[in-house]
Amino acid sequence: MRKLDYRWHLRRVMAERGMFSTTDLLPLLTERGISLSTSQVYRLVVERPERLSLKILMALLDILDCTMDDLIEPVVVVAGARTPKAAQAGGGTDGALGGLRPRQARITGVDP
Repeated sequence: MRKLDYRWHLRRVMAERGMFSTTDLLPLLTERGISLSTSQVYRLVVERPERLSLKILMALLDILDCTMDDLIEPVVVVAGARTPKAAQAGGGTDGALGGLRPRQARITGVDP
């Protein structure tokens, strides 16, 4: 079974345009009638958005002079495949540290 997902490349596209700070977007978005807080812009750049206003998307495309293909990359995920977040957490035994687990604590009585 195929599952569709996507990768968000806003940070990379910004860097290609010489924009290395998330606050660089604030005045450019404001010029286009989009008012976001600094934390909202930070999350937009750093994290992968689950919900995104089309007005914000169109403003980003205009600001960065790019296409949706530059910002959003469709990805096919194979069913049963581990997500990157789970792999980073060391959830399996295939990673260098994934197989290491702490020993169970042994509590012994204290002599009075």
